[in-house]
Amino acid sequence: MRGWGSASSSTRPPSWAATSPSIATPIQTASPAATEAVNGRITIVVSVSRAFARIGEKLPQGWGDAGRQLGILVLVDVAYELVRGIADSQRSDAIAHGQQVIDFERSTHTFFEPSLQAFFLPAHWLIDFANQMYLNAQFSIALGFLVWLYLFRNESYYFVRNMFVVSMGLALVGYTAFPTAPPRMFPEHGFVDTIVDFSKVNHDSTLAKIFINPYAAVPSMHCAFALMIGGSGFMVCRHWWAKAFWACWPPLIAWVVIVTANHYWVDAALGWMVAIAAALVAQRLLGRARPEAWAWRSRFQEAEA
Repeated sequence: MRGWGSASSSTRPPSWAATSPSIATPIQTASPAATEAVNGRITIVVSVSRAFARIGEKLPQGWGDAGRQLGILVLVDVAYELVRGIADSQRSDAIAHGQQVIDFERSTHTFFEPSLQAFFLPAHWLIDFANQMYLNAQFSIALGFLVWLYLFRNESYYFVRNMFVVSMGLALVGYTAFPTAPPRMFPEHGFVDTIVDFSKVNHDSTLAKIFINPYAAVPSMHCAFALMIGGSGFMVCRHWWAKAFWACWPPLIAWVVIVTANHYWVDAALGWMVAIAAALVAQRLLGRARPEAWAWRSRFQEAEA
C-alpha cells in the first residue's frame, strides 16, 4: 500500500487537470491602451483631490465653513426672491405708496430728484456708467467684497455677514408692508427711466428681474449694502487710498439710485437707517450671544490692543 507521501502518488497528475479548460486557458491581461486609460483616470482623481486639499488648507476655516457661509447667503437670497414675488403682485398699492412718497417730499420742499436727473441726462456716458453701477453693484461688488473679506479678513467676516442677514430681514418687512413703485414709474412727474432709454434693458424681462425688484423702492438696499460695505471696508483696509474708496462708496451709490430714477432720496435715507439698525443688532444682540465668533473684530485693532 502506497503512503500519502509516496513519490508515485505525488507526481501523478490528477484526472481533472487535463480536461479542465480553466487550467489550460492562459490568463487574459488588459491591453496597454486600457491600462493607460485607467491610470490616467486615477491620476486625474488624485490630482483633483490634492488640489482640493491644498485649497482647503488655504481657506481660513476649511471647506466645511465655506460651504456653510455659502448656504446661508443662498437661503437669504431665496427668501428675498420669494418675498419679492409677493410684492410684484401688489402693483396698485405700490403706485399709491410711490405717490405718497412724492407728496411727502413736495410737502417738505425736498422733491429735487427730477431736477438732479435732468442736470446729468445730457452726459450720456455718465448715465451709462450709473446704469451699469445700478445693475451690477448690488451683486458683483457686494459678493466680491464678502468673498475678499472671508478670505483675507476672516475675523471681521461673520459680523458683516450677520449685518447683511439682519438688513435683508428688515428690508423684507418693508417690501411686504409698504411695496413702493420707484420714481421711474412716474414719468408725469419728470422722471426718466434711464435703464430703458439709455441701456435698452427691459425691466419686465426675466433677466432684468434677476437684478431689479420692481416695487422694492423702500428701503433702498443698494444704499444699505453700500453703507455696510463702505463702513466695513474703511475699517478693515490699511491703505489710505482703499479707505478713501470705501468712504466714497455710499454717497456714490446714493447718487446712482437717484439719477437712474430707481429710488427717492427718502429710500436712500431709509436704506442707511436699515444698515445702521442692522449693525446695532449684529453688535449688541448677536455679538453678545457669541462674542468669540460674531462680535466685530479687526486684525489692526487686535494688533494695537
